[in-house]
Amino acid sequence: MIRFLVQGEYLTFITILAALIMSLSFHEFGHAFAAKRFGDDTAEREGRLTINPIAHIDVMGLLMVMMIGFGYAKPVPTNPRNYNSFWAQLVVAAAGPLANLVIAIVSYNIFLYGVQSGWPIFSDPSVRQIFNIVVVVNLVLLVFNLIPLGPLDGHYILPYFLPRKLASQYQLLNARYGSYLFLGLIILSIAGVPIFSFVFNVGVGILPYIAFVG
Repeated sequence: MIRFLVQGEYLTFITILAALIMSLSFHEFGHAFAAKRFGDDTAEREGRLTINPIAHIDVMGLLMVMMIGFGYAKPVPTNPRNYNSFWAQLVVAAAGPLANLVIAIVSYNIFLYGVQSGWPIFSDPSVRQIFNIVVVVNLVLLVFNLIPLGPLDGHYILPYFLPRKLASQYQLLNARYGSYLFLGLIILSIAGVPIFSFVFNVGVGILPYIAFVG
């Protein structure tokens, strides 16, 4: 991402940065909202039940995204002991990526409808670029956060789809080694292994499946 700034593509850089801040804020709000719905108001009490970026953005995490393509926002605090359903952990974890999917679907279909309807604003390359960036950023965040390693949302989701014994073994292994494996992905990405490119390509590959206008 930082290459856009270095190359003087300031509009692209600012658009990506704004899309990231917005998308990460909605992602974390999704977690907080779902937790509240399932009986845990920890996030609400700590001021996280909001889409205000100030409550969610971690400066270091955002800098990491800008520099190497991987990063994070402030994790939403939750207390699973307050949950009132067996499925709460799954829904709370999935709510963040789901928020990104909703943004991508709405943005992409507004764009498609506007283009097909001949709205003049969509003849502007800058507007097209903004919509493209918003959609892609959210799809990449969706895919990235579903990786079942370390602190990512996927490690809460995967156990619900595994047999009980295997789920317990996975949770134990992830607790011990998941963060190290996740750190390894970041190091490999810095070293030039196209980890982010894979996540990006998977995210973009979702586009045909979220187009409902046409």
